[in-house]
Amino acid sequence: MVGTAQTLGIHMNCGGGSVGFIASRDEEKYVAEYPSLLISISNTVQEGEYGFGICAYERTSYASRDKAKDWVGTTTGLWTIVAAVYMALMGPCGFKEIGETIIQKAHYAIKLLSEIGGISLPFSSNSFKEFIVNFDGAGMSVTDVNKALLSHSIYGGKDISREFPELGNSALYCITEIHSRQDIENLVSALKEILK
Repeated sequence: MVGTAQTLGIHMNCGGGSVGFIASRDEEKYVAEYPSLLISISNTVQEGEYGFGICAYERTSYASRDKAKDWVGTTTGLWTIVAAVYMALMGPCGFKEIGETIIQKAHYAIKLLSEIGGISLPFSSNSFKEFIVNFDGAGMSVTDVNKALLSHSIYGGKDISREFPELGNSALYCITEIHSRQDIENLVSALKEILK
């Protein structure tokens, strides 16, 4: 299993600031093939305490330079620490609260967007973060809508018209805990102005 941990306390910047996780069976034949710096968890001498560190150090570019399997820099380890601290500070209750906040904000955005003429939301099921907005009734392409949104300092949704032609002139929008109510209302206001 693999996934991203970028959303765990790591700020967005020009595509950078990224860390991920890999989970597999705890067998050396699998772990030895990972093309990344491996940060692992282990018990310490203090009962109930855990520590983190680079494992399989001999296979890293720090130890074997050009023969190494990894191709990442020190920042991956630093981002791992940031993500670990974030998770520790948030705890299970904090993650539940963030999840509920994201659902509420996404549904608020969906409700407001569905009231704009020319826009439809093809799926009525519950959404977590991401949802699809269709502009078929607006008379504008997603590209044109996104260009117009940029003039309002807003990045529009990802154009998915080519990847999913059956969805028509559609974009994938994402609302997370970092988006304020005002951000959502600014998006809605800008779209109303663009599509009038």
